[in-house]
Amino acid sequence: MLRLKTKPQSVAYFLELGMLPEELFLKLLSLERKRTERSGRRFVLMLLDPGKLLKEEKSQAMDNLLAAISQTIRDTDLKGWYKSGSTIGVIFTEIGEAESKAIVRSLSSKLTDALYESLSIGDINEIKLSFHVFPEDWDDEGTEGPVMSTLQMALARKKASLQVKRMIDMAGSMAVLILCLPLLALIALVVKLTSRGPVLFRQPRLGQYGRKFTFLKFRSMYVNSESKIHEEYVKQFITGAAGTEQSNGTEQKLYKLTADPRITPVGRILRSTSLDELPQLFNVLAGEMSLVGPRPPLSYEYDRYDLWHKQRLLAVKPGITGLWQVDGRSRVKFDEMVRLDIRYARTWSLWLDIKILMRTPRAVVTGSGAC
Repeated sequence: MLRLKTKPQSVAYFLELGMLPEELFLKLLSLERKRTERSGRRFVLMLLDPGKLLKEEKSQAMDNLLAAISQTIRDTDLKGWYKSGSTIGVIFTEIGEAESKAIVRSLSSKLTDALYESLSIGDINEIKLSFHVFPEDWDDEGTEGPVMSTLQMALARKKASLQVKRMIDMAGSMAVLILCLPLLALIALVVKLTSRGPVLFRQPRLGQYGRKFTFLKFRSMYVNSESKIHEEYVKQFITGAAGTEQSNGTEQKLYKLTADPRITPVGRILRSTSLDELPQLFNVLAGEMSLVGPRPPLSYEYDRYDLWHKQRLLAVKPGITGLWQVDGRSRVKFDEMVRLDIRYARTWSLWLDIKILMRTPRAVVTGSGAC
């Protein structure tokens, strides 16, 4: 008799049948994701919900189901609990270069044939089956997506701390806005009087999980400026092409766009002091950004990301300041910047946020690499 949630021998029973426990299966799933992000080689995750077959008194139907799955998979594939006691997962690795639809069709056909040989029609109707191809299916998945990264899994266990982080974001941004209200009014007046156009610059950016939001800054460029200059720079910066390095009069190299003709004289001052960033406090209040986190990319920047680069957007919300701003800023190459963002997400704590916030004023005052 099989009662999965009450019988202590049920865990051993499924281990004997080659079913990995949930924690191990999810770790291996996350590892496979990391391999794919580096190599570009795809894999398929199959999720199967047996329905009431798990709760039936007789285990024969469940035995037959697991036997059918075993007939379908190879020795290199992984079978285990995606959600213990409710959802079975299978990771199909090294799936080749065929189209995703053809791969899923082939896998589904093999499993369906095996199920019809082993189960009754009534049992088959209880089963819910889905296939997910990584990375095609999951560019914009959130924490409820079928494959969470290692960073997302780690942060999911810090829900209480993340709620405190949100409270700090709201209190901190509100306090700074109130204290800086005269300065905000003065900057708005100067921007308005010195060049034609709106005071605020609104730009679509990508936040956590690739969600679009309107990014706010004080306008530092002339209106109707072309974006091609920046697009070309971003392309070279991400690929590490020669020509993105600039000398600042020392041996130190800066990776930033200098002598940009689109920027107004007042805009250069605002950018060098980072005062143009102050309106992003409204983005923080709206929950679109945090005080601390990776910088939100533009769509054309994101389109040039390698798979592993995208981790910087999945784990945490974008921020006004971050580890890159205080440790590297424009002195590091793009890949190094991404590694700093990933390191921040991997080691995140409230104390780390506080230390970054405390170091930010110095980075702003020194203007090292500001742009």
